[in-house]
Amino acid sequence: WPQAVLGLTFNWGVLVGATAVAGELRAEALLLYLAGFFWTLGYDTIYAHQDKEDDALIGVRSTALRLGTRSRLWIAGFYALALGLIGLAGWQAGKGALLAVGLVVVAALLAHQVRRVDLDDPADCLRHFRANRTVGLLVVAALLAGNVELAG
Repeated sequence: WPQAVLGLTFNWGVLVGATAVAGELRAEALLLYLAGFFWTLGYDTIYAHQDKEDDALIGVRSTALRLGTRSRLWIAGFYALALGLIGLAGWQAGKGALLAVGLVVVAALLAHQVRRVDLDDPADCLRHFRANRTVGLLVVAALLAGNVELAG
Protein backbone atom coordinates (compact mmCIF):
# COMPACT_ATOMS: atom_id res chain seq x y z
CA TRP A 1 0.00 0.00 0.00
CA PRO A 2 1.76 3.18 -1.14
CA GLN A 3 -0.64 5.20 1.01
CA ALA A 4 0.59 3.48 4.18
CA VAL A 5 4.22 4.13 3.27
CA LEU A 6 3.36 7.77 2.62
CA GLY A 7 1.58 7.99 5.97
CA LEU A 8 4.53 6.54 7.84
CA THR A 9 7.09 8.81 6.19
CA PHE A 10 5.09 12.00 5.63
CA ASN A 11 4.22 12.36 9.30
CA TRP A 12 7.70 11.62 10.63
CA GLY A 13 8.23 15.33 11.24
CA VAL A 14 5.81 15.18 14.17
CA LEU A 15 8.14 12.84 16.04
CA VAL A 16 11.29 14.73 15.11
CA GLY A 17 9.87 18.17 15.87
CA ALA A 18 8.20 17.18 19.12
CA THR A 19 11.35 15.46 20.35
CA ALA A 20 13.47 18.48 19.43
CA VAL A 21 11.17 20.81 21.36
CA ALA A 22 10.51 18.61 24.41
CA GLY A 23 13.89 16.91 24.62
CA GLU A 24 12.14 13.54 24.72
CA LEU A 25 9.53 11.59 22.81
CA ARG A 26 6.22 12.04 24.62
CA ALA A 27 3.02 10.04 24.32
CA GLU A 28 1.10 12.91 22.74
CA ALA A 29 3.65 13.10 19.92
CA LEU A 30 3.20 9.39 19.20
CA LEU A 31 -0.56 9.85 19.22
CA LEU A 32 -0.32 12.78 16.78
CA TYR A 33 1.99 10.73 14.56
CA LEU A 34 -0.55 7.90 14.45
CA ALA A 35 -3.34 10.42 13.81
CA GLY A 36 -1.38 11.80 10.87
CA PHE A 37 -0.84 8.28 9.56
CA PHE A 38 -4.57 7.51 9.54
CA TRP A 39 -5.50 10.92 8.14
CA THR A 40 -3.00 10.34 5.31
CA LEU A 41 -4.50 6.90 4.63
CA GLY A 42 -7.89 8.58 4.28
CA TYR A 43 -7.08 11.49 2.03
CA ASP A 44 -4.54 9.60 -0.05
CA THR A 45 -7.02 6.80 -0.66
CA ILE A 46 -9.29 9.45 -2.17
CA TYR A 47 -6.34 10.63 -4.27
CA ALA A 48 -5.56 7.05 -5.32
CA HIS A 49 -9.04 6.65 -6.78
CA GLN A 50 -7.98 9.08 -9.54
CA ASP A 51 -5.39 6.61 -10.79
CA LYS A 52 -7.00 3.26 -10.04
CA GLU A 53 -7.22 2.15 -13.68
CA ASP A 54 -3.56 2.96 -14.33
CA ASP A 55 -2.54 1.40 -11.01
CA ALA A 56 -4.29 -1.83 -11.97
CA LEU A 57 -2.49 -1.89 -15.33
CA ILE A 58 0.99 -1.40 -13.87
CA GLY A 59 0.51 -3.44 -10.70
CA VAL A 60 0.45 -0.74 -8.03
CA ARG A 61 -1.34 -2.13 -4.99
CA SER A 62 -3.06 1.04 -3.86
CA THR A 63 -5.68 1.28 -1.16
CA ALA A 64 -8.17 2.34 -3.84
CA LEU A 65 -7.77 -1.03 -5.54
CA ARG A 66 -7.53 -3.06 -2.35
CA LEU A 67 -10.54 -1.49 -0.69
CA GLY A 68 -12.60 -1.09 -3.87
CA THR A 69 -16.28 -0.48 -3.23
CA ARG A 70 -15.63 -0.48 0.54
CA SER A 71 -13.30 2.54 0.23
CA ARG A 72 -15.83 5.05 1.54
CA LEU A 73 -16.34 3.04 4.75
CA TRP A 74 -12.59 2.62 5.25
CA ILE A 75 -11.92 6.32 4.59
CA ALA A 76 -14.52 7.19 7.23
CA GLY A 77 -12.81 4.80 9.64
CA PHE A 78 -9.36 6.23 8.91
CA TYR A 79 -10.67 9.75 9.53
CA ALA A 80 -12.45 8.69 12.74
CA LEU A 81 -9.25 7.12 14.05
CA ALA A 82 -7.29 10.26 13.17
CA LEU A 83 -9.74 12.52 14.99
CA GLY A 84 -9.91 10.24 18.01
CA LEU A 85 -6.13 10.11 18.25
CA ILE A 86 -5.85 13.91 17.93
CA GLY A 87 -8.39 14.27 20.72
CA LEU A 88 -6.52 11.76 22.87
CA ALA A 89 -3.24 13.57 22.21
CA GLY A 90 -4.87 16.83 23.21
CA TRP A 91 -6.23 15.29 26.40
CA GLN A 92 -2.78 13.82 27.17
CA ALA A 93 -1.24 17.27 26.65
CA GLY A 94 -3.83 19.01 28.84
CA LYS A 95 -5.56 20.91 26.02
CA GLY A 96 -8.83 22.65 26.81
CA ALA A 97 -12.40 22.33 25.60
CA LEU A 98 -11.91 24.47 22.51
CA LEU A 99 -9.87 21.64 20.98
CA ALA A 100 -12.97 19.44 21.17
CA VAL A 101 -15.09 22.16 19.58
CA GLY A 102 -12.59 22.49 16.75
CA LEU A 103 -12.46 18.73 16.24
CA VAL A 104 -16.26 18.62 15.95
CA VAL A 105 -16.01 21.13 13.10
CA VAL A 106 -13.27 19.06 11.45
CA ALA A 107 -15.34 15.90 11.90
CA ALA A 108 -18.30 17.54 10.17
CA LEU A 109 -16.12 18.58 7.23
CA LEU A 110 -14.60 15.12 6.89
CA ALA A 111 -18.01 13.44 7.16
CA HIS A 112 -19.30 15.72 4.41
CA GLN A 113 -16.25 14.83 2.32
CA VAL A 114 -16.78 11.09 2.77
CA ARG A 115 -20.47 11.40 1.87
CA ARG A 116 -19.99 13.63 -1.16
CA VAL A 117 -16.83 12.44 -2.94
CA ASP A 118 -17.46 10.58 -6.19
CA LEU A 119 -14.71 7.97 -6.12
CA ASP A 120 -15.24 7.26 -9.82
CA ASP A 121 -14.72 10.90 -10.88
CA PRO A 122 -11.01 11.83 -10.92
CA ALA A 123 -11.72 15.58 -10.85
CA ASP A 124 -13.99 15.22 -7.82
CA CYS A 125 -11.39 13.05 -6.07
CA LEU A 126 -8.77 15.73 -6.64
CA ARG A 127 -11.09 18.44 -5.33
CA HIS A 128 -11.81 16.50 -2.14
CA PHE A 129 -8.14 15.56 -1.73
CA ARG A 130 -7.20 19.25 -1.94
CA ALA A 131 -9.89 20.13 0.62
CA ASN A 132 -7.72 18.39 3.20
CA ARG A 133 -5.46 21.43 3.18
CA THR A 134 -8.29 23.30 4.89
CA VAL A 135 -8.82 20.35 7.23
CA GLY A 136 -5.17 20.51 8.25
CA LEU A 137 -5.36 24.23 8.93
CA LEU A 138 -8.46 23.70 11.05
CA VAL A 139 -6.75 20.94 13.04
CA VAL A 140 -3.85 23.30 13.78
CA ALA A 141 -6.32 26.03 14.76
CA ALA A 142 -8.15 23.57 17.05
CA LEU A 143 -4.89 22.51 18.69
CA LEU A 144 -3.94 26.15 19.26
CA ALA A 145 -7.43 26.99 20.54
CA GLY A 146 -7.03 24.14 23.01
CA ASN A 147 -4.47 26.31 24.80
CA VAL A 148 -7.14 28.88 25.69
CA GLU A 149 -8.55 28.58 29.19
CA LEU A 150 -12.29 29.13 29.37
CA ALA A 151 -13.61 31.01 32.38
CA GLY A 152 -15.92 28.89 34.42
